[in-house]
Order: sequence, then C-alpha cells, then structure tokens
Amino acid sequence: MKTLVCRCEDVTLHELEAALERGYRDIESVKRYTGFGTGWCQGKWCLALCARLVAERGGDVDKPITPRPPYHPVSLSVLAGLDDLDLPGGGPHHGEGHEPKG
Repeated sequence: MKTLVCRCEDVTLHELEAALERGYRDIESVKRYTGFGTGWCQGKWCLALCARLVAERGGDVDKPITPRPPYHPVSLSVLAGLDDLDLPGGGPHHGEGHEPKG
C-alpha cells in the first residue's frame, strides 16, 4: 500500500524513510532529496507530518525549510515587454478585447 506524506509531489512514506536511511538527517536535506513541500501547497499540508516523522526517527527539525514560490508559467512576450508594444500576435491578450495603448 502506498502511504503519501506529500500529495502535491506524490512523496511516499517509503521515500521519506529511504532518505533518512541514506543519511539525510535534517528537514531541509530530506525535503531536497524527496521533494516534499515543493508543490502547490508549499508544505502547508505535508510539512508538519514530515517534520514529525523526521523527528521521530532522530532527525533534526529545528531549522525551517527554504520555501520557494510556486511556479506559474509566463509567456515570453510578457517577459520581453511585447505586450506594451501592441504588435499583432505580440501578447496573450491580443485579440481578446484588449484595448490598444495610446
């Protein structure tokens, strides 16, 4: 049976225990090895559970994990500033009721 400890990243209890067996003893190292806490919830669902499991198995949970902002795709035209030029086909809003600037 598969027991999830992080549902966003599909990290199992077995993977968490394997990280500890391989010598990853602090919560940040276990996070980096397994990937728990890096999904959409950023650890809101799994951090307490994983920290408790790491602590119960003799690991260090005194320091917090390093949070990362969730990934949200951005089109290259937005990054290049092409939306501001109002070129045909220049951005994601072109032709969708986007009013020209100027």
